[in-house]
Amino acid sequence: MSLPLRALVSRSSSAFPLTCNILGRTTRILPSQLLQSSAYHSQTSPFGLPGTWTEPRNSETRSEALIPFVVEQTARGERSYDIFSRLLKERIICLNGSIHDSVASVVVAQLLFLEAENPEKPISLYINSPGGSVTAGMAIYDTVSYIKSPVSTLCNGQACSMGSLLLAAGEAGKRYALPNASIMMHQPSGGAAGQASDIAIHAREILRWRERLNGIYQKHTGIKELETIGMDFRTQKMVERDYFMTSDEALKFGLIDKVLEHRDLKPEPVDPVQPSAA
Repeated sequence: MSLPLRALVSRSSSAFPLTCNILGRTTRILPSQLLQSSAYHSQTSPFGLPGTWTEPRNSETRSEALIPFVVEQTARGERSYDIFSRLLKERIICLNGSIHDSVASVVVAQLLFLEAENPEKPISLYINSPGGSVTAGMAIYDTVSYIKSPVSTLCNGQACSMGSLLLAAGEAGKRYALPNASIMMHQPSGGAAGQASDIAIHAREILRWRERLNGIYQKHTGIKELETIGMDFRTQKMVERDYFMTSDEALKFGLIDKVLEHRDLKPEPVDPVQPSAA
C-alpha cells in the first residue's frame, strides 16, 4: 500500500533554507523551535498503576524536542503548522515515545477527528514506542477498533509492549514495519503496596489483564496457543519474558503483513500529446 504523504525537499535561495512540495502544494520549512517540558513527570509502571511525582531538576525526565514548523502557500496567503499538525492533514498520526494517558488522549482525539472528517478514508498510524500503560494503550486500541475509518499501522524504530499490540491491531493486510524495526511482546508488569488483601486484588487484576492481552494477540495473529507456540513451532513460553523480534520474524509470527523497504509511489499521470494541425 502506498502511504499518503509524499514530500520533495529542495534547496531554496529565499530566506527560508528549505522548500517542501507536499502533494502538489508548496510549503516552506521554518527553523525548528525548541520546546522544553517543565511539568512534573509521573513515573508509572507499565501496567498503569499510580506512580510517584518527581521534579524535573532532580531527574532525567526533562525532555527537549525539536519540532519543525512549515509554512504553506495558499491563495489567501501563508499558513504555518507544526509538522505533526501538517501530517494530520494528510491523515497521518505519529505515536512516538511512551504510551501514557496524555499521549492516549491526543491519539484518540486525532482518530475521532479524522473519522468525523471522512469515515471512509484510511488513516495511517506510525508507531515508534517502547510501550507504557496498559489502560492508556487499550484506550487507543479500542478507538482504532471502534471508528469506521480503516487504520493502517507502521512501525519505524520500535514497537514494544503495548506498542506491539497496537501495531498488530491495524487493518488486516495493512500492518507494516520497516526493515530495521524492533518488535517486542511480554506479559504485563506492575506493583502494589498496602494490606495483603489489597495486594491480592491487584494480583488478580493483573492476571486478568494478562489473559485479555493474550487473547488480543491471538485474535490478530491467528495463533491459537500464544504461550506455547514459537515461530519455529518449538514449545516455548513466548510472552513469559521479553520476546524480541525482527521485522521478518514479526511477519512470520503474524504481527504484521509486510516489511516495507521503500514507499510505493505511483507515477504521475501524463496527458497524452495532442497531434498538431498540419
